Amino acid sequence: MKSGTVLQILFIVAAAIAVFGFVTAAKNDQVRASCTAMCGLGPAYAGRDRLAPDFELPDLDGKPVRLSSFRGKVVFLNFWTETCGPCKEEMPSLANFARVLRGRKDMVLVTVTIDEDRTKVRDLLRVLLDGDAPFPVLFDADSEIVAGKYGTKLFPETWVIDKNGIIRARFDGARDWSEASAVEIGEMLKKPAGPILDFGCPVEFIQGVPRGKHASLCMDDS
Repeated sequence: MKSGTVLQILFIVAAAIAVFGFVTAAKNDQVRASCTAMCGLGPAYAGRDRLAPDFELPDLDGKPVRLSSFRGKVVFLNFWTETCGPCKEEMPSLANFARVLRGRKDMVLVTVTIDEDRTKVRDLLRVLLDGDAPFPVLFDADSEIVAGKYGTKLFPETWVIDKNGIIRARFDGARDWSEASAVEIGEMLKKPAGPILDFGCPVEFIQGVPRGKHASLCMDDS
């Protein structure tokens, strides 16, 4: 084999290795960026394989609202009750989050309470939020949806559902939803991240612990 041919082959191999390294580095950076918000808020569960159970519940005015009516949007679905202290502590940040989402067509915050007295709930929210709630409040007094379909036992609990109705994450306990990371999670879930990354953050969470080959991303960001 001529020396010129050998050099040409070596050049091609070196170029291929360089391109592979560049693509790998770009993919790692994109994966890391997509996981920052999710790791920061620390979900109890994160996956992409379960269709959110649909339901229809009355709001504060008695108007029926169906979950599937929000299809096409990322839905932050919060379960709470007036006897839950952390729920009440979380409410102002949820209200701030809802105000940030106001007017957007790609994300929405919906809350469901297992309380029965609409007047009492309305008055409580007005005290907690210094005014009317800037998000839908639905009532599941018999807990047929909250406990029966979603299995919720402790409050607050927030489910994040993508635009196709697939549950992507569950957060147990109160969070500060006024942080930018909440919107970042919605941005991550509403569309594919690009040609390098198939769809959003690949880290899976089981009982609050990051799992899978990308789990170390959360450890690096902690």
